[in-house]
Amino acid sequence: MSVSETILPVLIGADMNCYSLARAFHEAYGVHSYAFGRWAMGETMYSRIVSFTAVPDIDNAETLTRVVTEFADAHAEKTCIVMGCTDDYASLLMDVRTALPKNCIAPYITPELRDRLVNKADFYDLCEKYEIPYPKTFCAKGPMKPEELSESVLGFSYPIIVKPSSSILYWKYPFDGMKKVYTADTPERASAILGEIYGAGYPDIVILQDMIPGADCFMHVLTAYCDKNAKVKMMCLGHVGLEEHTPKALGNHAAIITEYNEPLMTKLKAFLEDIGYTGYANFDIKYDSRDGSYRVFEINLRQGRSNYYVTGAGYNIARYVVEDRVLGHDLGECVMNRKETFWHSVPRGVVYRYVKDPAFIEKAKRLSREGLETTTLGYRPDLNGSPKRLGYYLVHMQRYFKKFKTYCK
Repeated sequence: MSVSETILPVLIGADMNCYSLARAFHEAYGVHSYAFGRWAMGETMYSRIVSFTAVPDIDNAETLTRVVTEFADAHAEKTCIVMGCTDDYASLLMDVRTALPKNCIAPYITPELRDRLVNKADFYDLCEKYEIPYPKTFCAKGPMKPEELSESVLGFSYPIIVKPSSSILYWKYPFDGMKKVYTADTPERASAILGEIYGAGYPDIVILQDMIPGADCFMHVLTAYCDKNAKVKMMCLGHVGLEEHTPKALGNHAAIITEYNEPLMTKLKAFLEDIGYTGYANFDIKYDSRDGSYRVFEINLRQGRSNYYVTGAGYNIARYVVEDRVLGHDLGECVMNRKETFWHSVPRGVVYRYVKDPAFIEKAKRLSREGLETTTLGYRPDLNGSPKRLGYYLVHMQRYFKKFKTYCK
């Protein structure tokens, strides 16, 4: 019996992350994926490679366990590979994975390790221990007055970055004008942002951080797969050229060129193996031109939203999970990607217009000419012969021109 006849991907989410996973499974094994989430999203709508079911309260552990259990029981002859596509879904799966049926595989770390990593303040303590550079940071535990947020108190100068330490908790307390990340030019503005966040009921630490200079093209992303024995088997580093700029999508990667940086990859490999990490890890990193360091902002305990940049570079993210967790194969020595490929989730015209690094644009154009270019949603087997899917895709891509004109000055 072939692998495709024995596995069923069960994806929790509906966004581009979800579609990227479904596409990886379809490319590798020709299998159809099943997704569950709170509401439908365009990225997985009208798709022929993934079927979505809305479950309004699936962000509840009891509901998530019930939905996955019922699905797995109905497909008892299959191995269900259960993967989350957002921080909160992945976190929930870490809590309930031991309660899922025996024919389910949820490739995640323990809740205990999660709690050491998911909170940015605690993660930065680990960075100190492992000598991993990160931005200078001040932790707020509640509303603060402007005079309590002066440069002398913080230890770094304005403008600064303001963001919640726990993104999972943060989105559970919505308010008008809510953003993923904030910039504050003065202590007064920083105080006002803290007032908005804590005024909405957010109960955790808020990070105030030194703003590393440089545009989107100073950002990097690293994706690693760690096998069931906590050994890193694959690392793929990407140089980000462009990020999204709408308030709630700020920081989402929009254009990446893969690259190789052995010292950085080796340092993070040692970190992951020492803490006993398993499954996918995703690091947000920024190059600091002031001292030549690469400063880690956070670790995401799942594959990133832009994970197709990894599959597009030749490292199919579904195949690593299946080979390791389903087939039990030894994945061999760790592979660190050296190949250059150009991935983008927005039209090329947007990339070429808004990326601020001419060298990145020139390299992207060259890779495009050489056929070393990938996109997530432009999957021909899902677009061909499907007018609704094709129509959504074309409209979705066209909207980026207006979004960037509005939000990316």
